[in-house]
Amino acid sequence: MRRGTFRDDTVDYAAVGATQAADLMHFPPERSIPAEESWRIGSGEERFRAAGESLLSWSAQRGAGLELTDVRPAAGPMYAGVSFDENGAPIAPSKLEVEQRYDSDGTPFVTAGATVHLGGRIAGMRADGELRVIFAVEEPRRIGFALGTVQGSVVSGEESFMLDWRDNDEVWFTVRAFDAPQALVYRLFPALTRRRRRELFTRYLRAISPLYATPA
Repeated sequence: MRRGTFRDDTVDYAAVGATQAADLMHFPPERSIPAEESWRIGSGEERFRAAGESLLSWSAQRGAGLELTDVRPAAGPMYAGVSFDENGAPIAPSKLEVEQRYDSDGTPFVTAGATVHLGGRIAGMRADGELRVIFAVEEPRRIGFALGTVQGSVVSGEESFMLDWRDNDEVWFTVRAFDAPQALVYRLFPALTRRRRRELFTRYLRAISPLYATPA
């Protein structure tokens, strides 16, 4: 089992970890727009493990058409820390050191505290900024992580990517987010934020499940 969480003042929003709050859709952080989608992407341990490996090697972001640059693991020893369960409750640190893994091109896998720069365009809209891995979870039936904005993004907030291998053997992929518009055009036209988010969700699903399972 691996869990990790990173928190410090360099992220540009206050509600760190709020993507794991059970009431996110009803009570999002102030001035932010919440979003959540869940998809069944198959069944069985093999599907879960393959999707988890893909997710932790940044496939959702790459599949969304975003370019990863300057992926930097947290400085110093990487220890598992406080994380959040499916209800948003904090979980005590385990004190186990985390081993850094790399994909075939040498890019570090997702780990708590890592920083990454993402760039590109989503439906004609800019998607560019520095983000930090707020927490990472790798358990027998649950794998995922959350990204929080640090600087340079047109929105401020957090998005989480979670895979669950349920007791009925189904594998589900859930993305949750809250976006507070920062760029002037997004503040003037909130619908652009929602449009950007819908397009991102569609691309994330395509990257993790090419067959496009039916939304919940």
